[in-house]
Amino acid sequence: MSARLIDGKAIAEQINAETAAAIVRLKTERKITPGLAVVLVGENPASLAYVSSKDKMCARLGMHSVRINLPATTTQAQLLAKINDLNSDRTIHGILVQAPLPSQISEEAIFATITPSKDVDGFHPLNVGKLALGDETGFAPCTPAGVHQLLIRSDVKIEGAHVVVLGRSRIVGRPVSLILSQKSSNANATVTVAHSRSRDLAGVCRSADILVAAIGVPHFVKADMVRDGAVVIDVGINRVEDKTIEKGYRLVGDVDFAPVSQKASLITPVPGGVGPMTIAMLMHNTYRAAVNSIAS
Repeated sequence: MSARLIDGKAIAEQINAETAAAIVRLKTERKITPGLAVVLVGENPASLAYVSSKDKMCARLGMHSVRINLPATTTQAQLLAKINDLNSDRTIHGILVQAPLPSQISEEAIFATITPSKDVDGFHPLNVGKLALGDETGFAPCTPAGVHQLLIRSDVKIEGAHVVVLGRSRIVGRPVSLILSQKSSNANATVTVAHSRSRDLAGVCRSADILVAAIGVPHFVKADMVRDGAVVIDVGINRVEDKTIEKGYRLVGDVDFAPVSQKASLITPVPGGVGPMTIAMLMHNTYRAAVNSIAS
C-alpha cells in the first residue's frame, strides 16, 4: 500500500478562494474591510517568515493588515498597552500576537488581554471555553481548525472513528481532541489524547483510525506505530540539519514519512500539509470577526 497525499496547499487555496469571495461581498454590501493586526516581539527568524506570509496573504485576499514590530526588550506592560490600543481600534477585527514571546512576558496574560471577539488565534480563555462547550460563536485555534478541514475536505469519515492525538499542547493537541469529539456533523469521533507519559504509546497509536501527530519530535512516529490503512495527519514542523543543501537544514514532520506512507491510506506531507491550512484558517477567522463586528 502507498498512501495518497493530502494536499494541504490545494485545500488551503480552496478555503482562501472562499474567504476572498466572502470579503468582496462584505466590502460591497456592508462597506467593511476585515483588518488583522499581527504583533511580533523580537526577531525570531521563523516568526519573521511566518508573519511575512500572513502579510502577503492579507494583501492577496483584500484584507487590511497592520504589522507591529517591537524589540525583544519590550516589557509586558508595554505589550499590554499596545494590545489595549488594538482592542479599541475599530479598523482592526483580529489581533494575533506571534509566539514565542521573550521570557519576561507571560503568554497567558497577553492572550487573556486580547478582546475575545478579536482573538482570531482562539487562545483567550473565553474562546477556549466556548470550544469545550461546542459553542460555534467562538474562535477555534487555527491549526486544529485546519486539521479538521483537511479531514472533511479529504472525505475522511470522522464519525465513529478512533482518533489518537499524539500531543497534549493547548495550541494543537487539546483543541483537536475537542473539535473531533464534538456532538456535531463532521465530528463524533472517539478521541484518545496520548503523550510522552502514556503507557504502551506505540500500541495506542496503532489503535487509531486517524492519527494526528503533534508531539514536536522529528520522525517520532515510526511505521510500527501505524496500522495498515490509517489516516495520518502530521502537524510537526521541525528543522533538522542537512549540509547537502544551501540553507543547511530541511523541514521534517513528527512522522517518519517514507515508511509510514507505505502503511497509511492518507497522509499529509511536511511541508505542504497542515502548514498552509493554519494561515487559511487565520484569514477565515478574521473575516468572521469582521462580520461579527457588525452586530456589536
